[in-house]
Amino acid sequence: MKHPVDVHVGKRIRHRRWMTGVTQQQLADRVGIKFQQIQKYETGMNRVSASRLWDIAHALTVPVTFFFEGIDEAERSAEMAPPAQQNDMLSDREAQELLRSYYAIPEQQRRRLFDLARSLSDAA
Repeated sequence: MKHPVDVHVGKRIRHRRWMTGVTQQQLADRVGIKFQQIQKYETGMNRVSASRLWDIAHALTVPVTFFFEGIDEAERSAEMAPPAQQNDMLSDREAQELLRSYYAIPEQQRRRLFDLARSLSDAA
């Protein structure tokens, strides 16, 4: 059975890889493993060891903590979300394009946009 933390870390790996335009094969080459292993990490089927997560973070130019960001919110969202939405959120092409566009915005403007989105969702 998949552990929720492994699934979350895997999603964050996939998210960062996708946002930087890196393929599974390219990431695997940078880390020195087969791309199938990256697939297993991204789905949460296999746990990522600390040293491997360190290598992946270095290859994707993020701190290791990046992969754990939002874990509490993710667990709460998963508990509250309808079952069909739980695994489909990041697989939706529109959501992926929104994320890519969001991260293309300069950080200060991105923070303002995030605050606006949060305010709008709280008001809904």
